[in-house]
Amino acid sequence: QVQLVESGGGLVQPGGSLRLSCTASRSSRSFQSMGWYRQAPGKQRELVADITSGGSTNVVDSVKGRFTISRDNSLNAVYLQMNSLTPEDTAVYYCNVVLPFIGGTVTYWGQGTQVTVSS
Repeated sequence: QVQLVESGGGLVQPGGSLRLSCTASRSSRSFQSMGWYRQAPGKQRELVADITSGGSTNVVDSVKGRFTISRDNSLNAVYLQMNSLTPEDTAVYYCNVVLPFIGGTVTYWGQGTQVTVSS
């Protein structure tokens, strides 16, 4: 079992920045991947970015060049630096980790943190 605690959300003006943090309750060194998803009102949850245990990153086109994902295994944490925010980035952001498990993988989710971009 893995508990994930997110922080860093809030209200920001268009063009502003936020840094989301997610800390896991156990060592993240074995995590196959760590990532961030988001869900806007009335929309499905979507991948924003993820990072593998080897450090390879995947960032969706809609945020590429504005958002950066990183992880620090010494702190069991994953971060999402969000710059040049627009109202379209408003959503609940969820931390996600994937662990290898017998015969496959297991996924854990954080409780979500609200990001609101508005003037």
